Amino acid sequence: MKSLLKIGIAGYGIVGKKRHSCLVNNKNVEVVAVSDKNFISDGMLGNGVRNYTNYKNMLKKEQLNALFVCLTNDINPVATIDGLNNDLHVFCEKPPGRNLEDISRVIKVEKQKPGLKLVYGFNHRYHYSVIDALNIVKSGELGKIINMRGVYGKSKLNTFQQDEWRTKRSIAGGGVLLDQGIHMVDLMRMFAGEFRVEKSIIKNGYWGYDVEDNAYALMMNNEGIVGILNSSATQWRHRFNLEINLDYGSIILGGLLTGTKSYGDETLTIAKADHDKGVGNPKEFITRYNEDDSWDLEINNFINSIITNQQVNYGSSTDAFKTMKLVYQIYYSDLIWRKKYKIKNPESIYYD
Repeated sequence: MKSLLKIGIAGYGIVGKKRHSCLVNNKNVEVVAVSDKNFISDGMLGNGVRNYTNYKNMLKKEQLNALFVCLTNDINPVATIDGLNNDLHVFCEKPPGRNLEDISRVIKVEKQKPGLKLVYGFNHRYHYSVIDALNIVKSGELGKIINMRGVYGKSKLNTFQQDEWRTKRSIAGGGVLLDQGIHMVDLMRMFAGEFRVEKSIIKNGYWGYDVEDNAYALMMNNEGIVGILNSSATQWRHRFNLEINLDYGSIILGGLLTGTKSYGDETLTIAKADHDKGVGNPKEFITRYNEDDSWDLEINNFINSIITNQQVNYGSSTDAFKTMKLVYQIYYSDLIWRKKYKIKNPESIYYD
């Protein structure tokens, strides 16, 4: 009988508990310990799982194979480095840190540990609608991408009371763009490659925190594909929508299956253009999804990469760095925002 990978979870809030519930479904792992500052003392959580008030104590006392990092943005990179330095494979939630410098420091340590796997949690890539859309784009049946328009919005910066830290720049590093819009940025990169920012507008005038509550960006890549993005914390009706227009039709990702169910039904709409008729009202073919296995699929990919020693499909440190870099290009492109918060030119930050 093969031995199970022993897993520790640093940070046992909403996300840490969600990761735990998914890890239970994987027959190759065993969650042996969790840590969170809200535990009164070290002890037993139940079902043979030990709990600690500090992840550093967990690392000292437990014989782990892998660490899941589900902490605040300021601590995520520190804990990831600690995990790597303890010769552990690491799965870290997005964003990888508050800024590019944070993930740059992580990657420098990762390069010294070539035998370890490091994955970042961009689970939107594992939604079935996104997987199906990517397969259609790759097939070429609708031609090449012309442009993309993405909206990802919610009604507050801190959706849950325990997420109050998301409104504090010193902890979070950024607002709705870095917290939620980063998923849309990552998807746009996945579909069309690397973009440069032509123009952006960053606002924080509604909620009044020192992090953004709206970000608007106009981007283009070397192939001439244009991307338009709005990441918003003033979207009173929560919305996820990504429209991909191609030579011979459109792919529309609408809605998203989430725990809150506030983004509506998850759908994939295909509209094939009829250039001969020239009528802008083509037939639409809609697929509706009723299952979200994205968290399980993402975790399974990470665990399989450890067991088989294969390269991870998505969420590598390179992926995370490039997505973070585009986020910071959006920040940097707004001159007022750049000066106000002393945003560094992302092109000046490397990890080699």
